[in-house]
Amino acid sequence: MQARKRQAAINLYQAGLFPDLIAMQLDISKEEVDNIIGDWKAEEEKKRESVKQASDTPSLGMFYLDAIVNIDNIVRSAQLTMWKSLAGEMEFNLSNQDTHNILEKMAESKSTFVILYIDIVGSTKLSMTLPINKFAAIIRAFTHEVSLVVSAYGGYVLKYLGDAILAFFVIPDSLEKYMPCTNAVHCARSMIKAVIEGFNVILNQEGYPELDVRIGIDVGENVVVQYGWDIQPSSSSAYPPVFDGRRVITRKARYDILGYTINVASKITALAQPNQIVIGQDVYEVLDDRQKDVFRLLPFPLEAWNYVSSKTGNLYSLYGTTPP
Repeated sequence: MQARKRQAAINLYQAGLFPDLIAMQLDISKEEVDNIIGDWKAEEEKKRESVKQASDTPSLGMFYLDAIVNIDNIVRSAQLTMWKSLAGEMEFNLSNQDTHNILEKMAESKSTFVILYIDIVGSTKLSMTLPINKFAAIIRAFTHEVSLVVSAYGGYVLKYLGDAILAFFVIPDSLEKYMPCTNAVHCARSMIKAVIEGFNVILNQEGYPELDVRIGIDVGENVVVQYGWDIQPSSSSAYPPVFDGRRVITRKARYDILGYTINVASKITALAQPNQIVIGQDVYEVLDDRQKDVFRLLPFPLEAWNYVSSKTGNLYSLYGTTPP
């Protein structure tokens, strides 16, 4: 029994689970898991090194932002959230208030944003092959964790589109494009790492198909518009109350971002390969040389891509990472 439990702990660790999750799954103490893993590392140092090298994706490592965001914590959170969601123990408790507040200040005006679009590859097939409750659990965990990653890099979730998330990074008039574009690229890198080393590790262990995502990023001027109201019966003082003849209600403005950049980000995401980041020419040009090195120019036929740069009048170039 002890030998089987020891091997199970080692298998889970090799698969990428953190010790605290292994302890939860095997119903043993974290100290016992640490001891098992410590002994195993001492016995098989060469295997430990090979596992470490295999888990390091060079194209992603080039973006590593350890000084600002703890990537291990992102992966750990993704694992735990997916595990809880599949077990029916997760609560989705995110709020769009921050997004509302920032857009409210920019309402009916043009502003420059970095737009990031991420969606799950093959989600329609996934929805047809999985029980609906498990499919919903996977999408819920994905949406929750990706939203947290966006927030960690200073971005905002604009909207959820089924299996996709549309996010933005604000570029104030006094700020150059470099930092928001860099943050968006780092954010995309962390999202892919969360999928590969976080979600998929748990999905593999539970016998579900792995997830693949694609990400598109572009930067440019857009307009923030108000296109309606969310109306609720309430006595909240956050928004002016209105009497509709029957009851007191509050109205909360509903905002959206419209513009060429939104369309471009959506289109280039559709062109990305599984687990690939594709960026527009305007994003690529403001990155530093180290970041540019992990992107390559993507040649597309005109029937697949014919957007023209507003600056040069030539075909708008796209650049992509090498998928892991």
